[in-house]
Amino acid sequence: MPMLDIFSNDAFSVTSLTDAINKMPYRPGQVGQLGLFKESGVSTISITIEEREGSLELIPTSPRGAPATQNRHNKRKARALLTTHLTLEDTIMADEVQGVREFGSESAVQSVQTIVNERLGEMAEKHDLTLENLRLGAIKGEIIDSDGESVLYNLFEAFNVTANGDVDFNLDAASPPSGVIKKLCHQIKRTIEEELGAVPYDHIHAFCSASFFDALVTHPEITAAYDRFQEGIFLRTGQARGQFDYAGIVFEEYRGGSGCAIEDGEVRLFPVGVQGLFRQYNAPADFVETVNTIGLPRYAKQAIDNEFARWVKLHTQANPLPICTRPRVLLKGAA
Repeated sequence: MPMLDIFSNDAFSVTSLTDAINKMPYRPGQVGQLGLFKESGVSTISITIEEREGSLELIPTSPRGAPATQNRHNKRKARALLTTHLTLEDTIMADEVQGVREFGSESAVQSVQTIVNERLGEMAEKHDLTLENLRLGAIKGEIIDSDGESVLYNLFEAFNVTANGDVDFNLDAASPPSGVIKKLCHQIKRTIEEELGAVPYDHIHAFCSASFFDALVTHPEITAAYDRFQEGIFLRTGQARGQFDYAGIVFEEYRGGSGCAIEDGEVRLFPVGVQGLFRQYNAPADFVETVNTIGLPRYAKQAIDNEFARWVKLHTQANPLPICTRPRVLLKGAA
């Protein structure tokens, strides 16, 4: 029996490999750690977003006996968006499993499975980083491909809305007026609440670049508040270094890397705890076995060198679409 015949074992089936990669340690980054995105699988490669324009209006007075004001019904719109298609492959050569026991031995399967799991772990980390980049783009309102330039989706254009104007924090002002940052925070809260209408939320979160965060915490108005916050960190739970709450907004320094970052001198603000605001749809893989099934976060499959049994190729893929369903609540600020 050729050494690589062990890959016909059920431990290396598409189901087992897919289960394995979905159980890999999840290292999503700060966007993933917030738990913003509610994931759901779909059976198609596109999703349809239905929008209903809800509005409340004052009823004008009219003379008794005059024609009544006619009620205006809410309008509905539907938009179709394609999911992304993220694939990655790696090859395990026969020499890499040299030395394990011959086919049929339980230890042989376990030894090769260790190598497979190591490769799947490496591939899963790259999927994690890619997903973090897509989710960060959804928070910015513009989802960018891995090259850092190609726009996959501009959510403002997709939903046919205009973004609210940028917020200028003017953190380098020589003599800032008293309470100017707090007033800006109140303005931000009012803008977002106006967009949300009656929808409740937990708090407003702000991902800051390193330069913005440093300029903010050294601003004269913020210094005392930040120092008091730092002093109380050890008395609280669930608070990490590099973030603090001021005027109802949680400012957190976003640690970027590998093309995934907040632009220098900028801050991105968004509400947290809004039901259905951030969604992630996972489409099925383009395998025969998965056609018209409900999509999973990730898939893994293998292909064996049937001619000479010299290698086995691992294929992983994900088909996510993370979006913000109400992009006008996404604000950008500058130092």
